[in-house]
Amino acid sequence: MAQVSVKINGYSYTVGCEDGQEGHLIAMAAQVESRIDSIKALGSSSGEQRLLVLAALLMADELHDTKVETDTLRGLLAEKSRAKPDAEAKSGSDQKAGVELSRRVSKLAVRAEQIANGLEQP
Repeated sequence: MAQVSVKINGYSYTVGCEDGQEGHLIAMAAQVESRIDSIKALGSSSGEQRLLVLAALLMADELHDTKVETDTLRGLLAEKSRAKPDAEAKSGSDQKAGVELSRRVSKLAVRAEQIANGLEQP
């Protein structure tokens, strides 16, 4: 098991992780640090524990939003596959549903890219 030292809000923490996951752990710590920096930028002069709780809540909120979007898309895809529409008998509402599904998938892809980009930033 690897040991990694990460710095969050000026404090160093030694954290264990699986071998080969060191870079991922450092990226996750950077995400926490990023949330703390954004909270501080709002002028919040809170204690260490409060900053960490607020950062965790921000990240949990982002995770929740992404899960809701993913669950919605999975439901739409499952519904679409159950419908098995006949290509010749496709109605305008089926076409609208397809357009809506494409729009939501595109929106989710953009959101996933934003999250991935945030993980890559030191």
